[in-house]
Amino acid sequence: MKTLKGIVLSKNMEKTAVVVVEQIKIHSLYKKRFKRHQKYKVDTGEMSVSVGDTVRITETKPISKEKHFRIMEVLK
Repeated sequence: MKTLKGIVLSKNMEKTAVVVVEQIKIHSLYKKRFKRHQKYKVDTGEMSVSVGDTVRITETKPISKEKHFRIMEVLK
């Protein structure tokens, strides 16, 4: 099960938040570091989060067409 850490980007929907996860990769040949950003639609459930919060999300069974993650905890 995947566990990722990201920042809440928007909270415009009722029980859904958009979380952006930043990963640093290293190029296999040139050894240069670069950033990758991925946005996930996340189920908030009963938790109250606001834009800018740092959260830990975990993979779950599909909740809807685009939601496959749930917020585990609010870190900051």
